[in-house]
Amino acid sequence: MNRTPNRTPDRTVIVVGSGPTGLLLAGDLATAGIPVTLVEKRPQKISNLSRAFALHARTLEQLDARALTDELETAGRPLGRLSLFDRFTLDFTTLPSRFRHVLVLPQYEVEKVLTRRAAEAGVEFRHDTELTGLSQRADGVTVEVRGPGGAAGTLDAAYVVGADGMRSAVRAAVGVPFPGRSVIRSVVLADVRLAERPELPLTVRSAGDTFALVAPFGDGYYRVIGWNRTRDVPDSEPLGLDEVKELVRGAFGTDFGMYEARWMSRFHSDERQAPAYRVGRVFLAGDAAHVHSPAGGQGMNTGLQDAANLGWKLAAVIDGHAPEALLDTYQAERHPVGRSVLRSSGGIVRLAMAHAPWTVALRAALIGLLHTAAPARRKVIAQIAGIGYAYRSPRGSHPLVGTRAPDLSLANDTRLYEALRGGRFALVTPDAHDGKVYDTQGARKDRLAVERWASDRRTALLVRPDGYVAWAADTADPAAVEAALVAHVG
Repeated sequence: MNRTPNRTPDRTVIVVGSGPTGLLLAGDLATAGIPVTLVEKRPQKISNLSRAFALHARTLEQLDARALTDELETAGRPLGRLSLFDRFTLDFTTLPSRFRHVLVLPQYEVEKVLTRRAAEAGVEFRHDTELTGLSQRADGVTVEVRGPGGAAGTLDAAYVVGADGMRSAVRAAVGVPFPGRSVIRSVVLADVRLAERPELPLTVRSAGDTFALVAPFGDGYYRVIGWNRTRDVPDSEPLGLDEVKELVRGAFGTDFGMYEARWMSRFHSDERQAPAYRVGRVFLAGDAAHVHSPAGGQGMNTGLQDAANLGWKLAAVIDGHAPEALLDTYQAERHPVGRSVLRSSGGIVRLAMAHAPWTVALRAALIGLLHTAAPARRKVIAQIAGIGYAYRSPRGSHPLVGTRAPDLSLANDTRLYEALRGGRFALVTPDAHDGKVYDTQGARKDRLAVERWASDRRTALLVRPDGYVAWAADTADPAAVEAALVAHVG
């Protein structure tokens, strides 16, 4: 349910960048009744140039909490397994999630859905508009922009979020460094047609000086990501279909009868992370905060989960339901996840790049370990899928606090992630508590859903809008539950 925004600068949020991260964040804020201006230097269109191509289980859960996953699942292709280096398979069908697969779907399809949602929620789009400067004060931020035709202007807001990519103008304006380095140069991306279907639906393979990934989009095209260590050329070097064919033949021994490309691109893969995701009233999210290799398909997913974490917190603070200190938890919770994704994606790339005999032997040993050690294998798969992360909880908290809440079955034939829709908290209790005790008809009615277990489980849970447990108790009376609601919901 969208709430009517009060469009004053002290309540407005400016989001810079209309990629998936910025669109999800803007849509979440607008749904909560926060006025949002989305600034994008590109013209108003959905680009068909897309590096990202996969949605993992945790992101699908987050999108399910926004009633978007069913539509995306129809448009994409779910794959239960991913083969790495012929010897190790990531089996997503074992995940403890409603979404036991990776959904292969071009980024532009995700952007279409998120753009429609943001527009319907009331987001003000400003395309052809570039951020040129930024200044902060105690009660707000002023953004300098250059609009269509080069016209200069300013925008005022309570907060600004930079979701404007690796070369973030917002990050530069607040002076946050972006330390790191290029891992590999001249990575090739192409969407192509194949005359022969690969034996496995999504495969990463390495041979000699090359490695390549081939994944089906489901519309007759396949995404190819490849690299040849002997061909180190600038991103601007022209790329032809013959080079893509050669890469795939080098890794797979065949080019699968590749005969057409609708898009080809060359880029270099960096590993970088901003040390601070927050500077005063300015935040960084997605690629503006962290970039890493495409290995594991975690980039777009990590950015979308940044947005899911930050959006409800900004709305709660702006509406006066939470203290501003809540915003500090964005850095505390998301920075460690970004660092972990850099390590895991970098590890996959380094395994793929293994060339010297000792590194090839190490890769074989690690893959052998994952084959035989089920706990290690489950951990790797859960982290790539995004469901394996938990946030630190206060000392003395219930063990569930900070953990991801799975899509629990609730009474009245509903699910937890349905209850979270609209940016709500969800209180799950073992008894049919009177909702009026928790003020669900008053100030909390748009921010809290009170549900009951479908089973005889006795734990009481308070789940945040982003699907993580805020509070839990094995036994709790209404007074204890109300105290938890005051502390977390307001």
